[in-house]
Amino acid sequence: MDKDSVRALFDQQAAGYDQQWARLAPIRDCLHLLVQSVFVQLPQDARVLCVGAGTGTEIACLAGIFPGWRFTAVDPSSAMIAVCRQRAQSGGYLERCTFHAGFLDSLPEAAPHHGATCFLVSQFILEPEDRTGLFRAIAARLQAGGVLASTDLAADTASASYESLLGTWFRVMTAGGLDHEAMERMRAAYARDVAVLPPWRVAGLIESAGFTPPVQFFQAGLIHGWFSTRR
Repeated sequence: MDKDSVRALFDQQAAGYDQQWARLAPIRDCLHLLVQSVFVQLPQDARVLCVGAGTGTEIACLAGIFPGWRFTAVDPSSAMIAVCRQRAQSGGYLERCTFHAGFLDSLPEAAPHHGATCFLVSQFILEPEDRTGLFRAIAARLQAGGVLASTDLAADTASASYESLLGTWFRVMTAGGLDHEAMERMRAAYARDVAVLPPWRVAGLIESAGFTPPVQFFQAGLIHGWFSTRR
């Protein structure tokens, strides 16, 4: 998807985004639980960059567990950033957050971060070189040894099992209420707007952007998660 389409899509979804995906909350909560262990060795005053922060759910989780951390929330959707800011205000950690409505390349220069999250973001970048560029831009915002935790939809779309896996995933997202027509629309959207690559290929893109070989620490359906450190 191009940048304008991504911005428009998530501007439209911001107000009801958390309610729309409430059925996937157990997957989100499991991811957040594991991310805590990935990041637990960061300093007590760590700075964490959240790329594609959305409504700020991972920031809310980490802010509550690590009270000395500061966060940089980056999202192209100003509506998403508004929800993220409101969540921070309600949660009492607003003063620990910096908000940027825009893409990472327009984020003002600042001290390097100790850690970064990039959850379900790079899959919307269809060209592999541009996708690597995103991870390279994250690396540039991290200090040497900084930790990246990232997730994306990933699968071997050429495998014999992909169609069955995809159908199961769609039913999870729609709580089982997916008819044939809706299934076909979602399949077309995935083929057109989402770069679903084999897990090893996504890991290779991350590594080529200046990170150590990624370690897969999470999987739920099509969602795969890796952590790696900036070289």
